Amino acid sequence: MIIENVYIAPVAGAEIESGYIRIEGDRIADLGPMTQAHAVPGERIDGRGMLATPGLVNTHHHLYQWASQGLAQDATLFEWLVALYQVWAAMDAEVVHGAASAGLGYLALSGCTLSSDHHYVFPKGRGDLFAAEIEAARSIGLRFHPARGSMDRGQSQGGLPPDVVVERLDEILAATAEAIDIYHDPSFSSKLRIAVAPCSPFSVSRDLMTEAASLARGKGVRLHTHLAETVDEEEHCLEQFGLRPVDYMEKLGWLGPDVWFAHSVHLSDADIDKFARTGTGSAHCPSSNGRLGAGIARVSEMLRRGANVGLGVDGNASSELTPMAGEMRQAMLFQRARYGPTALTARQALEMATLGGARNLGRQGELGTLEVGKLADIALWRVDGPFTSAVADPVAALVFGPQPPLARLLVGGETVVQDDELKTVSQDHVGRLGAEASRRLLALAEKKGITAQKEVHQ
Repeated sequence: MIIENVYIAPVAGAEIESGYIRIEGDRIADLGPMTQAHAVPGERIDGRGMLATPGLVNTHHHLYQWASQGLAQDATLFEWLVALYQVWAAMDAEVVHGAASAGLGYLALSGCTLSSDHHYVFPKGRGDLFAAEIEAARSIGLRFHPARGSMDRGQSQGGLPPDVVVERLDEILAATAEAIDIYHDPSFSSKLRIAVAPCSPFSVSRDLMTEAASLARGKGVRLHTHLAETVDEEEHCLEQFGLRPVDYMEKLGWLGPDVWFAHSVHLSDADIDKFARTGTGSAHCPSSNGRLGAGIARVSEMLRRGANVGLGVDGNASSELTPMAGEMRQAMLFQRARYGPTALTARQALEMATLGGARNLGRQGELGTLEVGKLADIALWRVDGPFTSAVADPVAALVFGPQPPLARLLVGGETVVQDDELKTVSQDHVGRLGAEASRRLLALAEKKGITAQKEVHQ
């Protein structure tokens, strides 16, 4: 496949105003200005009027939450969690498959080629929830990096979640090890890798945190958890552990280049320096942080000090219908609203959504930039429309405004989206699966005596 006459924003290296990208197999074989293009056989895509970027990388999500959107609309994080834990306890594998299918399809339509997912609620007797979302990712055709989450610290032990949604430590470690052994593929072209992800300091015991880190490092996979999302969390950590969140994680051995945290909103200067020094990454989720009133992460300062930051849409129950491309704009606008118009540029936002995300997931050598030898995960954005073409800079057209049409999304050179339509599965069918998952979850919760709408108004 050869993409010709396209504006290339490779993230690494200089942009090319009119260039070509040649794909062989699942990798980029060559790219450069059109003056250097060679006549070789293959499918040709006329890229005139298009912007080529690396596929976007989503580094924090809760796909099952597609089925619980629009609830607890005016709640803080802790209020929102308390309202929804019992609803989520009713989910089954059918709900998770439908929600993940819709969520991943929606991500693909917003230019995402690789998504992580943090699934941490495993009610007993509800089927294989982890396998359900992996099957959904295979059908959509995206690269997938699910994190086997967990909670073992319920309300009876001083945690936030009700005891009905937590697991025993031995069950968690066994299930997590099994997931890695069955699914984790460390190969260069892998479409499926696994991470280890205890949920958060306020829902997980010290033993689970340390044992999870040991398990992950013993098996060579990455570590993930929520951290420093709200002031409530900081107060909880000080009360329960006598330490602020980052200091607590450091004490447990949870800082390092194999770790990325979700949110990282409330960081001190010392926290940021620890992240930069240890290579610890962060997934910035601006829409969710805004929706829950959690605050604005110090992203521009983190980048300035050398800490890696990627982007995440977060679960759709706290970030309804948020597109991955839209998080670039949100991240840029939030930083500028707080720190001024030079706080974050369009190209920094694009780098966070691509290379920053690849670094969080340990895949910066394989994807995240458009370079020879890397995987052909490419988004082609149409920036020559009747309105979009008024913006002279294609990267600004992508980041400053609403998402432009997605002409093509390639994952390893295979077409997943063409002209804003999923090509791997029926788009209408995937949308219906998501809607049915929502109806099923709320009906299952109702059978357990949980009325989701009542929770909203309390």
